[in-house]
Amino acid sequence: MKKPPKSLGLYIHIPFCKSKCIYCDFYSLPRAEQQMDGYVSALCRHLEESASGSLSSSYWVDTVYFGGGTPSYLGEKRLRLLLKTIRKRFQVSDSAEITLEANPDSLGGWRTARALRQAGFNRLSLGVQSANNRELRALGRPHTFQQVEQAVEAARQGGFDNLSLDLIYGLPGQSLADWQRTVEKAAALEPEHLSCYGLKVEEDTPLWRIQGALDLPDEDLQADMYLWTVDRLAQLGYGQYEISNFARPGRESRHNLKYWTLEEYAGFGPGAHSDVGGVRYAFVRDLAAYCRCVEEGGEILSESERIAPWDRDLEYLMLGLRTARGISGREFESRYRLSFEGIRTALERYQETGYALETEGRWRLTPEGFLVSNLIIGEVLEVLAEEKQRRDARVRR
Repeated sequence: MKKPPKSLGLYIHIPFCKSKCIYCDFYSLPRAEQQMDGYVSALCRHLEESASGSLSSSYWVDTVYFGGGTPSYLGEKRLRLLLKTIRKRFQVSDSAEITLEANPDSLGGWRTARALRQAGFNRLSLGVQSANNRELRALGRPHTFQQVEQAVEAARQGGFDNLSLDLIYGLPGQSLADWQRTVEKAAALEPEHLSCYGLKVEEDTPLWRIQGALDLPDEDLQADMYLWTVDRLAQLGYGQYEISNFARPGRESRHNLKYWTLEEYAGFGPGAHSDVGGVRYAFVRDLAAYCRCVEEGGEILSESERIAPWDRDLEYLMLGLRTARGISGREFESRYRLSFEGIRTALERYQETGYALETEGRWRLTPEGFLVSNLIIGEVLEVLAEEKQRRDARVRR
């Protein structure tokens, strides 16, 4: 069969967790194991129905990402069934990156890791968050750092050679030295990829309700943690390719890069988002409703919007400035038929303060600039809006 001209990433949402962390605002359900088999059945059916259309005939799947929730909590057999369904129904590249998110306590031993690896999973993302057991308990995490070490060993013995660890800084009561110890211990496990996120206090989470009683690091301390991390990981050979992500050469997350570079992806499961065929849409954040709609029919979408390619100028700037690759004036003007001059002027001002940098015709933010990226991106988008108003006025004349 001839390879289709377009590539596609698949996101598979697994909404089950052993317990809910106090900071989590993703759609996930603790203690809902009795719903797992019914959900897998509905998900397989949804995948099969979707693959019978253009998603299979027009696209070559080069990344698959199982996220959650805690996908590893679903169990090896169910995960293998889902991946088998994807491989059977979609045109999946032999070199596809296939990622499984896992918690250290639910990955299982090396035999389970080997079974997952043999099934086709080739990248593992472990939710570590901290190397300090006291901090882990405070977050509501169901594992210890000793279990992290065991999970990494099991993954390696099982054949995984592409391992990512997630870490969070800015935790309650955390000092700079505490965070540095976490990074050093995580790096000592020699993962190929590290994601380092600042703690966000999201509404409607337990953390939001108790934040007033917690000793949360202030913005200056979080900035120190972030800048130290960028420097230290660079010393250890991890290049920063996005605000919060660092990788050994060639080990960047290919799936996540699709989101930041406006490539197409299709999500499956309650709350999953998609951007494919010029349409951005999302499914209902309700497990029972999702399964019922798949099995019996009904409205499964919570939102849907068609976006013309020339109307993605805002996304190009907003997402591109999150990455180390940055944005190109020539690329911008070619794609969107708008002048880049005003944006260049704004970025030149930030270059004078050390927050932005132009290299080989591409503009990117420095690590210091990433710290104030919301401010910089906000100004760039204001300049964009003004340029579009001038363009519209010219069209009217």
